[in-house]
Order: sequence, then structure tokens, then C-alpha cells
Amino acid sequence: MDTVEELGNTYYYSNMMNLPANELFYWIMLDVTVEHFTSSDVAVDVLAAAAVYSGRNNMTVSGKLANATPGTSRASLTARRHLKGYRLPIRLPTLIGDITRPHKIKTIMTDRLATFVGRTIPVVGWIILAVDVSRIAGKAVSRYNTIARKEDRIW
Repeated sequence: MDTVEELGNTYYYSNMMNLPANELFYWIMLDVTVEHFTSSDVAVDVLAAAAVYSGRNNMTVSGKLANATPGTSRASLTARRHLKGYRLPIRLPTLIGDITRPHKIKTIMTDRLATFVGRTIPVVGWIILAVDVSRIAGKAVSRYNTIARKEDRIW
């Protein structure tokens, strides 16, 4: 048998026999994910995860108003430490809130470079991770559709 082969109504893939279509897709998705995170650009993914983590509001600070979001992020503290006092000629939008509750995310305009950088770092991390997920899913669906019978294909 080859590395990929059809057996009756099941599939043979990567030394696994009698796989139904849904399990075949699962194993292909797993293989594509492993390939993606063992490629040469894995450093970008590590930095993206670090950017997301640095944007968590888990540092306590004093002097915030009652209706302000409690705490601040490591990204914000670091940006304010290094970029304190720099102002931009225009006001730029920043996102604040919890990514796990999208309906609570707000846009706030700022002309302070430190505030903009501190709030933008985790957003860039989330964008990179979202691109990773879409690339992995696209490659997995493409590979699956190449292997699967016509009636088992996705789209």
C-alpha cells in the first residue's frame, strides 16, 4: 500500500488503516499543523504568541478611574517606559477590551505613541495567529480534497 490509499469506504493514510472520512481529515489537519510549526518561520509564531501574552491585563497599577479596565499589560508598561512623552501628529485608533468577549471591545483614539504601541502589540499577535490558523485550515482542506473521494470532499 502507498502512504495514501482508498480501502472500500475507508482510507489508509500514514500507516493508519480503515480511517473514515472525518478521521482522515483529522490526521491530515494534524500533519499540516505539525508541518507549519516546524517550518523555518516558527520564530514569527513564537513572537506572535509572546505578543498576545504580553497584551494580557494582568499587571496591577494604581491611579485608574473606577470605570477603567482594571490592570495593565506588560506591553503597555514597557512601551510607556521606553516611549514616554512622544506624541503623534494625529490621533490613531487603539482597541481595548477582552478578545474572548468581542462585544466588549472598544476603539479609543490616542495621540500618544506609547499608548498606541502598547495596545497594538497584542493585536498584531492575534492577527498573525489568525493568519496561521487560516493557512493551516486551507492547506489541510486542499490536501484532504486531493485524497478524498468526490462525495467525501469539503466544498
